Amino acid sequence: MNVAALATLVSIIDTGSFASAADDVGCTPSAVSLQVKQLEQYFGQSLFDRSARTARPTAFCAEAANVAREFLGKLESLRSKPSLSVSGRVRLGAIATIQTDALPLALRWLRTRYPELDVRVSLDDSTALLAALKASRVDAAALIRPRSGGSTRLLWHDLARQPFVILKPASVKAASAKELLERFDVIRYDTSLTGGQIAARYVRKMNPHARCVLEARSIDAIVAMVSAGLGVSVVPRPRRQLLDAHAVREVPLGARGPVRQIALVRRSADADNRNIDAILRAFVGVYAARSDHATA
Repeated sequence: MNVAALATLVSIIDTGSFASAADDVGCTPSAVSLQVKQLEQYFGQSLFDRSARTARPTAFCAEAANVAREFLGKLESLRSKPSLSVSGRVRLGAIATIQTDALPLALRWLRTRYPELDVRVSLDDSTALLAALKASRVDAAALIRPRSGGSTRLLWHDLARQPFVILKPASVKAASAKELLERFDVIRYDTSLTGGQIAARYVRKMNPHARCVLEARSIDAIVAMVSAGLGVSVVPRPRRQLLDAHAVREVPLGARGPVRQIALVRRSADADNRNIDAILRAFVGVYAARSDHATA
């Protein structure tokens, strides 16, 4: 007898049929039937009356399901109970630009202060990371907060507002963003990404006839292309070391230019999770230090 079989039994009672329970727990109807047989062998008696066309739960089955529901609830409360120490494994999702920017500094901060915390990082775009968080495949995610503000069923922690800039080769003389978009071809930031959509709207606003010759998902790749003289590009502000390494310069888009909100998000059930709190403190510290440096 296993916990999954108990969850299946509860689902059969709640949904009213074996087939509906199969959809609910994510397995085949034959697997549901097998789990029921295993439970009947464990209890030593039938759980369903199969004399009619539709299997009906016995009185003992209803009693067993109530006990199982209470048991499963207690197990879930133990699983979600916050740790008393910052240790163990936590699964963190992050978008690519954070992985090559703030994440390394945050991980170094965590390793120094919490050596027993094992952070496993996965890379994806913001939409996929939100789906992974809701499906419990990651415990928290550092990503771009949706313009709508994001689901209120999740806990959002804003970290920094990242402005967009236009990139040009260092050899190109100073010019406004509008002039650059009118004079040069455009290397487009992947429009399947939230940041790419923001950049594309700005380009269309400034020059509806801009000629887009390339599209790339990696900002590192875009910087290299701009450096090679293939065009200009509107992207979230890259890290300074990357621009200097490729002899690329950024042109600010002004106070009305587009920005994106970087945030850390977790499930509401993990509101008191100490491991995620530690990750949040690490990111807050990294972005605060940058802000202080920028205004010094």
